Amino acid sequence: MNVTFKMKRFTPLVLALALAGCVNLAPTYERPAAPVAPAFPDMPQAGGTALPTATGEAPATLAWQRFFADARLRQLIELSLANNRDLRVAILNIEQARAQYRIARADRLPTVSAAVTGSRQTTGEDLPIQSVYQAGLTVSSFELDLFGRVRNLSEAALAQFLATEEARKATHISLIASVANSYLSLLADDELLAITEQTLKTREESLRLTQLRFENGVSSKLDLQLTASLVETARATLAQLRRLRQQDNNLLTLLVGQPIPADLPQGATLATTELPDLPAGLPSDLLTVRPDIRSAEQQLIAANANIGAARANYFPRISLTGSAGSVSDELSGLFKSGTFGWSFAPQAILPIFDYGRISAGVESARAGRDIAVAQYERSIQTAFREVADALAGQATYSEQLRAQRAVAEAEQDRFNLSDLRYRSGAASQLDLLDAQRSLFQAQQQSVEANLARLQNQVTLYRVLGGGWSEPVAEAQAAR
Repeated sequence: MNVTFKMKRFTPLVLALALAGCVNLAPTYERPAAPVAPAFPDMPQAGGTALPTATGEAPATLAWQRFFADARLRQLIELSLANNRDLRVAILNIEQARAQYRIARADRLPTVSAAVTGSRQTTGEDLPIQSVYQAGLTVSSFELDLFGRVRNLSEAALAQFLATEEARKATHISLIASVANSYLSLLADDELLAITEQTLKTREESLRLTQLRFENGVSSKLDLQLTASLVETARATLAQLRRLRQQDNNLLTLLVGQPIPADLPQGATLATTELPDLPAGLPSDLLTVRPDIRSAEQQLIAANANIGAARANYFPRISLTGSAGSVSDELSGLFKSGTFGWSFAPQAILPIFDYGRISAGVESARAGRDIAVAQYERSIQTAFREVADALAGQATYSEQLRAQRAVAEAEQDRFNLSDLRYRSGAASQLDLLDAQRSLFQAQQQSVEANLARLQNQVTLYRVLGGGWSEPVAEAQAAR
């Protein structure tokens, strides 16, 4: 597409507005429609009844200090917000983006510098040397932004800065959720270790009794080996759990950003930990509360502004260079007897033939905008899926935990009865060992179901935009 055709698209009125500095060639920004359903899917409870809507404060306005009641966990989160290196990188990215925006914004105003120059030359071998010294103020290549090129680049830099700020908020929220989930995993590890240690003691006692019965010819060697196998299985599980707990503790230390202090307040157990149910709201609410979606939209705004900057390259670029100050043929008289002098050198460059460079630049900017649209829509769809999954967990994990605890209670009763029957000779040792295995498995699954329920609530809190709170210093600075 040649320059003449492009110029015909703009009427004399538009050119007049350009001379007044009012033209913006960027497309009018319109937020894309959210490519998701208007409501989250309903999740029926057991028995076919719909899950009642949770009541309470919206997660985005519920401070994490009130969502998490465990004093030990709250202090760990505070330490992570002060020391976590990923969060520090996100904050430093903001400072870098802010500086880049200030650089782009500064291009909209002329740069005035103080300059002192001198030159000496001769026009022939026998002619005297001519000296010229000048001191004053200069303006170097200041662009008159008639078609909004510099202004759109500045707007793009601003949007990039705002996107980086939103990315910091998303990192902040994710960090809180990660610390909470790691802490809950540690609590689950402690409960599983206690169950495994108790199971190991029970199996060792059973092995001792079986050994005595075998030595007295009451039990077979098959019973003895089966009992010994269960003891070693419990020992292997205990070693595995100790390793997993240490690894979970290492992860929590990494998230906190420092060794975990020994003087932290006493925390709750997993069994006594409760987190509130959260209202889902509407999918459209995510557009305003999810920092990752807001960041994607700012990237889209930046890409939209880049189109305007690319389009401006079709039109003349006018730059001004000038200087004014004292001129003298002697350095010592520069500020005493020098004369006032000035220079003014405007320059206008109009592209005529560039082998399609400008047109390709506009096409690249449009493709970048389309990519940003797709990324923005994908961020909305991802957020919708995350919330829907967490809501499904909120609707079902409590019932799963209730049922699993009922199973554990039933298996405990079964084990107690089997033990009594075995000691009285009414049941075989095989029945007792099977009851031991089933009880251990049911107790483990009960702890795991409770952990999944609590971690799902933390996830729901995160995906609904909960966890961000404006730091006091920043809030005061904003005022």
